[in-house]
Amino acid sequence: MRVLEKISDFVGKYMAILVLAVAALALFVPQSVSFIKTSYVNTLLGIVMFGMGLTLKASDFKVVFSRPKDIIIGAVAQFTIMPLLAFVLTKLFQLPPELAVGVILVGTCPGGTSSNVMTYLAKGDVALSVGMTGVSTILAPFLTPLLTKLYAGQTVDVDLLSMFLSIVKVVIVPIVLGCIINKLFSSFTEKVTKVLPLVSVTAIVAIVAAVVSANSSKIMTCGFLIMLVVVLHNCLGYALGFAVGKVLKLDMSKCKAVAIEVGMQNSGLATSLAATHFAQYPLATIPGAVFSVWHNISGAIFANFMTSKE
Repeated sequence: MRVLEKISDFVGKYMAILVLAVAALALFVPQSVSFIKTSYVNTLLGIVMFGMGLTLKASDFKVVFSRPKDIIIGAVAQFTIMPLLAFVLTKLFQLPPELAVGVILVGTCPGGTSSNVMTYLAKGDVALSVGMTGVSTILAPFLTPLLTKLYAGQTVDVDLLSMFLSIVKVVIVPIVLGCIINKLFSSFTEKVTKVLPLVSVTAIVAIVAAVVSANSSKIMTCGFLIMLVVVLHNCLGYALGFAVGKVLKLDMSKCKAVAIEVGMQNSGLATSLAATHFAQYPLATIPGAVFSVWHNISGAIFANFMTSKE
């Protein structure tokens, strides 16, 4: 167990590098990871969400009731800034429908599972970050399909009910199961959670490998454009999230939490939804995969930069 814990600590610490390395391998030598099929994406995401559930306790949600104003600010920022940014960027760069829907899906998804760690590293308000992630995830089955319909509905066909059920199945159900097991077998889960980074990072790496290897030739032709849009989407999310906190006169630790929560998306969910509901547009999965690689790198850089800000 101690060996696994050490490996898990290593993997968690160098997650960004590992994801980048596997993405590069999948891009340039796709056959090396072609055994990981895109059909596995939903299962892999479910594993990540189950792991997240195992780490949650009822006390983590106290912030929702004790500080509703902060949570409301965060939730509104999350579901307005990133979807609108996605839509504007797709129009600005005149993206084709198959790429546009992928970018919009990234924007309409809830906060990313790595945001809590990055907020901790940035010396931000971790309780607020956890609360925001939880609330945005709970709202996702309703808001993600609706916002996707709003921003992408004129370009592609969006099935609201089907997307709702997908999010419930691959996000909400695994998280709830994880929470129940954590409640019933807390002593066991306390030991297991020490190796969860290994499981979660492995699943995220596998999702990236599956999508990138399956679309390597297409990425080669439009990779720079996708990367540019993803970087702008993510970095503008940090900047505007931080600006919202400042305008509303939140303290620095809360501003850091809102900025990171807004900028970092559950891009694994975006990839899963693209693969499930927009299979006729293979390129739709790519923005989510690229975002998964990039936001772990940018999140670490942003957190390091914000550490000294008081």
